[in-house]
Amino acid sequence: MPVHDFDRIIDRRGGDSVKWNSYPADVLPMWVADSDFTAPEPVIRAMEERVRHGAFGYSDSRNESLKRAVEHWLSSRFSWQPDKDWIVFSPSVVVSLALSVRSFTRPGDAVLFLTPSYPPFFSIPRAHGRESLGSSMPVRNGRYEIDFADLEEKMARPATRMFVLCNPHNPTGRVFSQEELCRIGELCLKHGLVIVSDEIHCDYVFPGRRHLPFPSLAPELAERCLMAINPSKTFNIADLHASAVICPNKELRERFSSAAAAMALHSSALGILALSTAYMECAWYVDQLLPYLKRNLDLAASHINERIPGIKTRVPEASYLLWLDCREMGLPQAELKRFFLEKAKLALNSGTDFGVEGEGFMRLNLACPIATVHEALGRLERAANGG
Repeated sequence: MPVHDFDRIIDRRGGDSVKWNSYPADVLPMWVADSDFTAPEPVIRAMEERVRHGAFGYSDSRNESLKRAVEHWLSSRFSWQPDKDWIVFSPSVVVSLALSVRSFTRPGDAVLFLTPSYPPFFSIPRAHGRESLGSSMPVRNGRYEIDFADLEEKMARPATRMFVLCNPHNPTGRVFSQEELCRIGELCLKHGLVIVSDEIHCDYVFPGRRHLPFPSLAPELAERCLMAINPSKTFNIADLHASAVICPNKELRERFSSAAAAMALHSSALGILALSTAYMECAWYVDQLLPYLKRNLDLAASHINERIPGIKTRVPEASYLLWLDCREMGLPQAELKRFFLEKAKLALNSGTDFGVEGEGFMRLNLACPIATVHEALGRLERAANGG
């Protein structure tokens, strides 16, 4: 089995990295959710061989290798084997959300999701003339929970036509239980909603929790669901723009595919190749990455809780994103952002990007070598203590 070097420091400044080129050189970027690890060697090797081929004409987004790879990954990692005919290409999960909004709602309809939430869940419906409707998750015993009474009240509104699920949840790191997911599904069926399930962080679930693909829960839920996945977070191949949607319902699948065709969306040879190689040959990479990320998260959470006054956090159930509760610092959000950027010299995501529930919070990306984690914690501690 190959061994990947996750400790390797890669110089990403000065190239094409949004993450690293958006701030001055003295700022350590730990914001947008791409990792600072190289992709698995089989993915790099496969792309090198394809580049040497030299011909780069139009590729086929109906590519059978994509379907086989997605089918293999879901079967081997999550014990659920979708029919290959259910699988369609999409450039990204965000594009899949936009296509779903265009396909299954009309201007003036509402798209419902749990908040705090990934920023495109707010912006994509609004950009299409729909209402972005959040159901706030209260914190109970330090853990974000679903307020099912509020959720159903908003599902029952005549304008609500779609529910967008993010599981594992960004930014809170929740992995929803089978009971929670089935309850969501029951309510969506009761109120006739289409379900779009963003499962991009599914490969980063830590011991003690289990990821359940939403369409696997029950046939009647699968018939109302489009599940979106992407290896981009897992293998750091986001810029290759290749992901997949699994939709068992033929009518919904054809409407989604028609919207993609109307937008003239096409796959790329390298994107499909990277996805297929990662899913077919690189499970070992994920098996090695998970404990590495867990160590980063454990270290950061322990250090912050014990040594950084005014900030509290907890290790997420999934993902490499740490949700920092900075409310005890007593700073308005603008001042909080300034503290991290100008005093600690750290670029994080502001909590309010994820909705009003993010007031007083910041999101920290720990998909990086452990040396970078130590550097970030040192900067934060010195800034918090007036250094």
